[in-house]
Amino acid sequence: MNLSGKVAVVTGAGRGLGRAYAEALAAAGAAVVVNDVDAETAAEVARAITGDGGRAAVAAGPVGGSEMAERLVTTAVKEFGRLDVMVANAGILRDRVLWKMSDEDFDAVIDVHLRGTFTCARAAAVCMREQGDGGRLILVSSPAGQRGNVGQTNYAAAKAGIVAMARTWAMELARANVTVNAVVPVAATEMTRAIPAFAELVEPYPDSLRKDEGFGTVHDVAPLVVFLASDASAGVTGQAIGIGGDRLALWSHPREKAVALADGGWSADAIAASWAEGVGADPETYGGPR
Repeated sequence: MNLSGKVAVVTGAGRGLGRAYAEALAAAGAAVVVNDVDAETAAEVARAITGDGGRAAVAAGPVGGSEMAERLVTTAVKEFGRLDVMVANAGILRDRVLWKMSDEDFDAVIDVHLRGTFTCARAAAVCMREQGDGGRLILVSSPAGQRGNVGQTNYAAAKAGIVAMARTWAMELARANVTVNAVVPVAATEMTRAIPAFAELVEPYPDSLRKDEGFGTVHDVAPLVVFLASDASAGVTGQAIGIGGDRLALWSHPREKAVALADGGWSADAIAASWAEGVGADPETYGGPR
């Protein structure tokens, strides 16, 4: 896939999935603005890209506020003349069960994941609309946002919100030919060490894990980001797309699964009497591997 002439920003690109996204985009021909809260780590990734013949610039700092988001876009335009792709990937964890989670734990994760995605996408959308020839917003969600996960109230809420924003922005930006999609990755990173089911896994991962759980390396995930950044994905927008290991999946959007009607409306007693054999007969699952 050829991304020559395209310019991408990748937030949280100093390590893990973000680094894999940045390097894969650069290998496909895109110029990449590498962002990370750790300036030296971001510079190391940029050096690796340029050392392999690619083009890269650094814009270090924490995402969340508008100033950083606008600096990312400004860096892309100043260094490479335009912006075509915004990959909103940066994230942190502050895992605690509900009754132990502090306001600070909650706010920190929401600020980086949810607010950071919002501000970066907004700055990119303004630029892409002014350019007038479309673009790509690639937002990074998580299975925790789709199914929930113990100890991740803040993270799951942010990641679910990111998918909701992708659907909303896909409608708002359709006229500008800017597609908006959410990636739902599963890969071994420092973050997955917090999940007991994945914490002790080592490569090579068994075939059953790669297929059944869709669990693999960060390099298994990066091709989806390259595809979504490309002209080949022009007709794909408003979607939540999962990838990991050997597995590629389209997540369904929330919808009514079962419906029952009662003339004049429902009383609490009527709901209780009908629930087990009515709309509640086949309840939805929740949670993932632990």
